[in-house]
Amino acid sequence: MAGILRENAGGPGAREVVELGAGDGHFLLSVARRVNGQWPGAQAILVDRLNAVAPETCEEFRRAGWQARLEIAEAAAWLRGAPMRRGQVIVSNLFFHQFKTAELAEMLALAANSVRLVVALEPRRSRLARLGGRLLWAIGCGPVTRHDAHISILAGFAGREISALWPANPNWELTERPVGLFSHLFVARRKE
Repeated sequence: MAGILRENAGGPGAREVVELGAGDGHFLLSVARRVNGQWPGAQAILVDRLNAVAPETCEEFRRAGWQARLEIAEAAAWLRGAPMRRGQVIVSNLFFHQFKTAELAEMLALAANSVRLVVALEPRRSRLARLGGRLLWAIGCGPVTRHDAHISILAGFAGREISALWPANPNWELTERPVGLFSHLFVARRKE
């Protein structure tokens, strides 16, 4: 994610990075640490329906040169009501596959109306991923993790399925492809 953001978000300067489905905030914190020094003064806006971000996590963001703010809300509701700015970036990690097609299409349309970059890392739906999911027992994963992995892989993405839900607009460049062994990457970058 850090590499994708460096490549697509432009030069230096403050950024606002919104993570949808942020959970405990550790994913975006790891990204902040990797771009440490390159985006001084960046702001992490952690959107989740639950308050799972520990005060220590916010302190870790500060140490990485970022400020963190928690927004407790459903992602679509937050996108509908939040003041979005063209400089903002939306990221998500293992989040989009949890939504029905119409819900995801609505969130993508809301994002396309306001921000300049959307990056999502999702489970890849493939034979190799299904095989990997069946072998999780070999590395000590319990039945709940194995079940969740199986469901996530089935709900994951292949081809250009997320791109097909993005609103038709010539001002956006879309990239969608496999990344790594089991992941699927979607990037929407505003051309303007």
